[in-house]
Amino acid sequence: MATAREEFLAGERPEDVHIYLHEDAVSDIEALTEYGERVEDGIVLVLDGEQARGVFQRATGIDPMGFARKAMDTDGEVDRDCAGGTCPAGEGETGGEHRARFVFAFAEEQNEEAGGLYAEGPVIHGYVSCACGESYSEKWVASE
Repeated sequence: MATAREEFLAGERPEDVHIYLHEDAVSDIEALTEYGERVEDGIVLVLDGEQARGVFQRATGIDPMGFARKAMDTDGEVDRDCAGGTCPAGEGETGGEHRARFVFAFAEEQNEEAGGLYAEGPVIHGYVSCACGESYSEKWVASE
């Protein structure tokens, strides 16, 4: 049986939001473990959209939609597992100063009328805040 995260990454949970928080970006990551999946250097939460926006804002102190609008201004590479990325300011460096502090992602269902990527399948929108202060985004067709 697929986990909520696997279903999200496959584009099967358009009502949910995926949040990745690096362990250095939150004061008490262990308090979140009952709500998410612990990964190597942080935690992933897949929550109902409204709940996720509230959790994201409380954990980061940032309005998620304002963050997404800002991140859309800079193209970057978001890891397909939505738990990291390659910062455009880091010239390919992915660790240290250019590690992802947090990732906010959502999925949109396939929409042939919209054309482009949206006609090809469900689309994941990923928004990353890098430890260096840069914010960036990427969207792609979800993999099955």
